Amino acid sequence: MFFREARVTDIPQIQVVRNSVKENTLSDPALVTDKVCENYLLNRGKGWVCEIDGTIVGFSIVDLVDHNVWALFVRPGFDKKGIGKKLHDDMLNWYFSKTDETIWLGTAPNTRAEKFYRKAGWKEVGIHGKGEIKFEMDAGNWKRK
Repeated sequence: MFFREARVTDIPQIQVVRNSVKENTLSDPALVTDKVCENYLLNRGKGWVCEIDGTIVGFSIVDLVDHNVWALFVRPGFDKKGIGKKLHDDMLNWYFSKTDETIWLGTAPNTRAEKFYRKAGWKEVGIHGKGEIKFEMDAGNWKRK
């Protein structure tokens, strides 16, 4: 398992991971184009990937503009190996090294992602989008972890 910062050349494999998940699926995958991903990686924030034998099996992308987690996904079959936690922690450590702004994310209720974020210390603050749970993490709570 190898973790590193995401590069533009990773986008095709990132798209494979994103479109392989069974929970929090995209209603219209065509809306998340390679150009959109590139914008998040190069202009809006930063991303990380986990590779196993040269294949990306998980990734995370954080947005410094809107102060949110844009993506955190692990390919089915590679869960429960600590990949999501490491991507999450690397992402938040970087984010809070750049700003003290509270970060937020939305995820579908009654999913493994919901349980993951609660266990990681995120606080539910309401509803976002089409019935997603909105979670927040502030710098103080993250840095105390």
